[in-house]
Amino acid sequence: MSSEGFGGEAAPLTNEEFRRACGRFATGITIATVRDAQGTAHGLTVNSFTSVSLDPPLVSICLGHAVSLIETFRAATYFGINVLAEDQQALSERFARKGEDRFEGIEWQPGANGVPLIAGVLAAMECRTVERVRAGDHDIFLAQMVTARVVEGKPLVHFASRYRHLGE
Repeated sequence: MSSEGFGGEAAPLTNEEFRRACGRFATGITIATVRDAQGTAHGLTVNSFTSVSLDPPLVSICLGHAVSLIETFRAATYFGINVLAEDQQALSERFARKGEDRFEGIEWQPGANGVPLIAGVLAAMECRTVERVRAGDHDIFLAQMVTARVVEGKPLVHFASRYRHLGE
């Protein structure tokens, strides 16, 4: 790759430029779930999920410091990752909204460690937090996947600020 034509320092990157550039990376959509100290199920839509390591099986999610559930995730030992199927856009939108019981009327079951796992998703994983790192305005939760349930299907995808479906 050539650096010709890139003399000097670039102007500072704006938040809009950052979002637009990152939006060109297609991501799957997940719902991260957790239970609070009283046992109440909570969750939110997350697309900042990635695999990190095969041995041990590590994954990560990133949650903004302004997220209302950040303290619940910080206090929990375990959290869940629910990978959404292409027909679950409404579920993604529901768990992205604030100010309502996101689990009301949603079919789910507790995993082996009590984590809320949503029915009908492509993959449901229980994860044990092994490290939390503060990075900018987010926390990165590094976790070991301890259980996983997987079914066949197509994923719900987000690209350029819109939900998308994979072609054949």
